[in-house]
Amino acid sequence: MMRLPHSPRLIHGRQSLVPFTASAMLFPKPPSPPFSNSPAFITRTLALFPPGIMVCSNSFLRGARGNQSRTKSASVQPLTEELEDKSKDSLVSGDSIRQRFLDFYASRDHKILPSASLVPDDPTVLLTIAGMLPFKPIFLGRIPRQVPRATTAQRCIRTNDVENVGRTARHHTFFEMLGNFSFGDYFKKEAIQWSWELSTMVFGLSPERLWISVYEDDDEAFEIWHNEVGVPVEHIKRMGEDDNFWMSGATGPCGPCSEIYYDFHPERGNADVDLGDDTRFIEFYNLVFMEYNKKDDGTLEPLKQKNIDTGLGLERMAHILQKVPNNYETDLIYPIIEKASELANVSYSLADEQKKLKLKVIGDHLRAIVYLISDGVLPSNIGRGYVVRRLIRRVVRAGRSLGIKGELKNNLEGAFLPIIAEKVIELSTHIDPDVKIKAPRILEKLKKEELHFVQTLERGEALLEKMLADALSNAQKSGAVPCLSGKETFLLYDTFGFPVELTTEIAEEQGVTVDTNGFDLEMENQRRLSRAAHNVVKLAVEDGINLTENINETEFVGYDTLSTRAVVESLMVNGSPVIQVSEGNDVEVLLNRTPFYAESGGQIGDHGFLYVNGGENQQTAVVEIKDVQKSLGDIFVHKGTIREGVLEVGREVEAAVDAKLRQRAKVHHTATHLLQAALKKLIGEEISQAGSLVAFDRLRFDFNYSQALTDTQLEEIEQLINGWIEAATFLETKVMPLKDAKEAGAIAMFGEKYGEEVRVVEVPGVSMELCGGTHVRNTSEIRVFKIISEQGIASGVRRIEAVAGEAFIEYINARESQMNNLCSMLKVKAEEVTTRVEKLLEELRMSRNEVANLRTKAAVYKALMIANKAFEVGTSQKIRVLIEYMDDVDADSLKVAAEHLIDTLQDPAAVILGSCPDEGKVSLVAAFSPSVVDLGIQAGKFIGPIAKLCGGGGGGRPNFAQAGGRKPENLPSALEKAREEILSILSEKAS
Repeated sequence: MMRLPHSPRLIHGRQSLVPFTASAMLFPKPPSPPFSNSPAFITRTLALFPPGIMVCSNSFLRGARGNQSRTKSASVQPLTEELEDKSKDSLVSGDSIRQRFLDFYASRDHKILPSASLVPDDPTVLLTIAGMLPFKPIFLGRIPRQVPRATTAQRCIRTNDVENVGRTARHHTFFEMLGNFSFGDYFKKEAIQWSWELSTMVFGLSPERLWISVYEDDDEAFEIWHNEVGVPVEHIKRMGEDDNFWMSGATGPCGPCSEIYYDFHPERGNADVDLGDDTRFIEFYNLVFMEYNKKDDGTLEPLKQKNIDTGLGLERMAHILQKVPNNYETDLIYPIIEKASELANVSYSLADEQKKLKLKVIGDHLRAIVYLISDGVLPSNIGRGYVVRRLIRRVVRAGRSLGIKGELKNNLEGAFLPIIAEKVIELSTHIDPDVKIKAPRILEKLKKEELHFVQTLERGEALLEKMLADALSNAQKSGAVPCLSGKETFLLYDTFGFPVELTTEIAEEQGVTVDTNGFDLEMENQRRLSRAAHNVVKLAVEDGINLTENINETEFVGYDTLSTRAVVESLMVNGSPVIQVSEGNDVEVLLNRTPFYAESGGQIGDHGFLYVNGGENQQTAVVEIKDVQKSLGDIFVHKGTIREGVLEVGREVEAAVDAKLRQRAKVHHTATHLLQAALKKLIGEEISQAGSLVAFDRLRFDFNYSQALTDTQLEEIEQLINGWIEAATFLETKVMPLKDAKEAGAIAMFGEKYGEEVRVVEVPGVSMELCGGTHVRNTSEIRVFKIISEQGIASGVRRIEAVAGEAFIEYINARESQMNNLCSMLKVKAEEVTTRVEKLLEELRMSRNEVANLRTKAAVYKALMIANKAFEVGTSQKIRVLIEYMDDVDADSLKVAAEHLIDTLQDPAAVILGSCPDEGKVSLVAAFSPSVVDLGIQAGKFIGPIAKLCGGGGGGRPNFAQAGGRKPENLPSALEKAREEILSILSEKAS
């Protein structure tokens, strides 16, 4: 077989290129080349090149660093048929395209940076929606650049047009954006020339198939494309501001864009070309030239530092190079679709469009779901969690409608998402290696979420089906448009977990609209109630921007000292600025420097005092500090009460932290680090922190794990931590660049924001974490560690509470006091308490059994007394019926009484009894003999509506059913209703 050469000077003379598979489909030899008149194009085909590959003139090969011509051409051998037929050959695989892009720009002095998390630092967006988002602070001038050039393969999520997923060739929720960025370094000329060189030389796209869009007023870009690169004028389209002008906001950095489009159908010619025609073109590369600053008056001024932001869609380039009909059938997504097809027992190639649509939804959404969960976003009903939950539920519904059920594969208790997700994880190696490490947690979370949804899905689907039928029926009668009300839609969302988008989707399939405005109103009502319950938690200083705009950030000196002299910068009472505060008043104090730790990273704020000294060491004011919070950046807000004297703005104070309480916090914070290290060592490396509290009296650590820890595991964790404590290891604290800290293995907490420089706290050989909290100098200061509880607090999240140091002593003393009280009450020794309690419980159980037996006998006795109140119904068949109220008989005894009466009255018979066993409780029972059931009357269906009259419900078997309620006052009327209903039914059936 002939092979392409792997010359290190191949194509652009800088690096080795992976050879590109030629294709007659991608590069057809046109009958009359349309660019033959352009001097920049040489249309003759050399024998050495496969048909369809265009050989470019020197103008194409000019490096962006200068205009010198590169006259050396590569020798390319013809490709064999065998290689040509591999439409998804490794040479054009998604992984290869990604690496070739990064390598291309790395060879041009770009720093290859890893993909940022899907959870962005930017508070203005929910998820990472673009490749440039991690660099937005640099583009906006908020932070200095670390490198002049960078290139990335950024994972992105967009769900604003989720309904288009699978319906078009290119819409996705999860996608990878390949980008090259310049921060005040190179600009338009280099960006344009390199994008062309990459597209035509590295990826081998035929120049004849490429079209360019530029901003309508960007003559500079137009000239570069035409004169420098050689693109004919007829292949360059000027477009308006909506399409080709990027803005960061109403004001701020902005600039024109230029885009490269691939033409799938050049045979349609150049007349009346619309680059927005998805049937012909696909935009695959976008270049943003950030060169202006938009001012408040709308005028544009040139930026001092001009930037480049580009994005090449990986899935789109794979679509082009792999010669498939759409992005979904590339090797990035299609293996997932194949797995779903296998579970659905359908052939994708033979499936109809509806089935293909659902398979594409599964393939697309599961990629988004897996990477979001890997980045710490768990399903919930708010924020990012709602995005994950919504996508999961769309996939579950799509899969179930295709007949996919996990139990068919005897796997994961009926859940199918984990089975398909394993394929996503398998494909993740070159996208995010952490996904495979976190795979067990991802699969377990998917399983739980799917099974939880399925439990309510069928009930919700049945209710929605009835709602839709009612809407269609009512519309037919009234002549109006069928519509689901906002209240109905909210009920499906709030009770059955149906996202409004899913309800809308299902409704539209049956021609019913949804009142989304009404739904939004119901949601707002719920949020208002929620806010009313939580609006008491608010820092007054949050609204004090005018107050603090001239105040510098507080200097924190609390790592090195527990007391310092400081100046009062500002005072506030009830959120309002004041000049002085007198004794007895609560106050918020802002100092220029402080030893007080402000609550952050889970650690609560320090307690202590501010002292104002007069002459001769006389104290003129004392402020007790009970909390310290950060606000408006790093301004520390000291919250306390004036215990003595008067405090004024501008006074110097002695700020002193309570040393004993600080020591407790230090002990618990270091113990928290040891706890996380122990969990990772003994339970699994996939354990990740989900929250924490470092208080004076205890520590709390939340972590992602789906199972309760056993007593043995908890004991092992305690033993390991106490061993580390006993080892008396000195802690090491360093400040270093964030990148270096992560490379060293430091653990970062999900959800925390870190600057370029971070503080790293290390217990050598045990733990290394990014942490700004206070810690002991030596592990021996912790003294002892004890877990006091372990429990689940949410789906897939566990919580451990523990005590250490002085808090442990207090905990043991409190337990000992409780034990002494028990010993005194039970009149036994401590070691005899368990035996004594077991004996008391047994005695209690026996007493309760005796009481139950007596109640049963009493109920049977009452039943005998009322048996003669039965009456007969029917003509052809005489049925004995008894409907009675039995006072305060409990539910179990009521059941025994009904069974006894059925036996006493003999077949055919029907017994309905009611009682009020406790305040606010109703018990009901219906017992039908076999002959009554044979008439088509079922006890379970009969008793339910009766129970609803008492504010409850219930059901059971055809011959016997129980129900309950909460409105005893309605029981007489409910029994009367039961009498009317049973008489009516039996009179008809037995006549």
